[in-house]
Amino acid sequence: MSDRSHVHLVEVSRANNPFPQGGVEVDPGGVRRYSHLPQTLVDVLKSRVIDSANIEAVVEVNGGRLTYRELWERACRVAGGMYEQRVREGDRVALRYPAGLHWALAFWGALIAGAVPVAVNTRSTEPECEFILQDSEATLDLNPDIPLPDGQPFRPANRRASDFAAIFYTSGTTSRPKGVPTTHEAFITNAENALRCFGLPRDVGPKLRTLVSAPLFHVTACNSQFLLTHYLGATSVILPALHLPTMFETIEQEDITLLVTVPAVYALMLRHDRFDSVDVSGVRWVGYGGAPIAPSLATALKKAFPESATFNGYGMTETASLITVLPDSDAETHAGSIGFAVPSVDVAIAPLGDDPAVGELLVRGANVTSGYWNRPEATSEAMVEGWFHTGDVVTVDNEGRLRIVDRIKDVINRGGENISSIEVESVLVSAPGVRDACVIGVPDDVMGEKVGAVIFADASLDLEVVIAHCSSRLTDFKVPQFIAVVDKPLPRNAGGKLLKGKIRGDVRWGDPLR
Repeated sequence: MSDRSHVHLVEVSRANNPFPQGGVEVDPGGVRRYSHLPQTLVDVLKSRVIDSANIEAVVEVNGGRLTYRELWERACRVAGGMYEQRVREGDRVALRYPAGLHWALAFWGALIAGAVPVAVNTRSTEPECEFILQDSEATLDLNPDIPLPDGQPFRPANRRASDFAAIFYTSGTTSRPKGVPTTHEAFITNAENALRCFGLPRDVGPKLRTLVSAPLFHVTACNSQFLLTHYLGATSVILPALHLPTMFETIEQEDITLLVTVPAVYALMLRHDRFDSVDVSGVRWVGYGGAPIAPSLATALKKAFPESATFNGYGMTETASLITVLPDSDAETHAGSIGFAVPSVDVAIAPLGDDPAVGELLVRGANVTSGYWNRPEATSEAMVEGWFHTGDVVTVDNEGRLRIVDRIKDVINRGGENISSIEVESVLVSAPGVRDACVIGVPDDVMGEKVGAVIFADASLDLEVVIAHCSSRLTDFKVPQFIAVVDKPLPRNAGGKLLKGKIRGDVRWGDPLR
């Protein structure tokens, strides 16, 4: 059992929360829930077949297209094919298809059959995939060598809002990945949160066309884009692999109105020699998340997409995506913030010291998982008295905006001084010539740890300029003493988070700079 105590838990006030709160009720357990949502994802799709039958539901770039009627009819046949392969209600079906129509049809087919799709990271090695297949006890493994199931159309199974709809696995950057069972209610709650917090008109329908450029095994792409469009009768345009020239062409040719990706990709887009010739006048919403954004990049996005509202979304696999959103009105003035809690989520801080406004972020809500798949110890550690411990250290301002200080495990302790790696990374990425940065502790016999930085930079990088830039913005002991420069992008997971374990293992530090 966890030894965490909530004696000093500090709940964050919603007094200044800018998002619509109507229709949210608090159940007897203190959990915020929307009172009038469809029961299941299958109900969502069925309603789209009724009111948006001929609207494009899914487009695969350089592939096929499906209207809502076509998606439903083909997915019912996929469900029938799964049934013929002995898939039954509640069984797990592993999805290893690349992002595209096959993935979409397999996902919806499994749901119609009453099964639980398991979204597998397609970048995983075979042993890593084998672990997930065994851990989830998958009945069917839909890998790229397996044809999409096909059979007689299946009558949708009867499921409830509280039933598991899918399992997504955590990135496993520090240990074995953990399965996160996600209910139908959690998925639909996230869609409603995204609708409200992104500032989307409820009747936007086919005017919303989002470019899904992140893998669908990641909750941002699946939950806050792919499923959001189906919730609204809109269109998901899926890019199977990130390729900037293709991305630019797709924005124009497919009339994209919503973009969502990580800050590093936006930085590459804006620096690309073709970007200035791309017509982005139709883009109305620009979202980002997964990593800190430099204030200069936030400003550059507003300039590059002048017709768009921009927003920062923060979330986790365990919360079916969104926890907080920074609205367009704060995009430039509070670029370092992750914003305010979405309507279905309560947030609290478990102070780590004397300051009650600094501590570990805890969350509770209808979109938050009840625990990990087959991991009782991990569940009891993360879920305490109904609150999920995120592992992120945050601060809160007087208005209720949150800012991530660091991951608890990534705080650098230099001679008793705690240093936020994220704070130093944010300063580094705003330095001339720096494209990306990772800050980690370098073991030291005297100080315990010193600050080290691995940076991906332009050929014109001048380290003296970078150090001067940091020295003018950071306390002396926070300025990196070790810097390693690499000539390729830093490794990140599908959600845009730095793979610090891999970077620690690969980096070779030279002599200290000072």
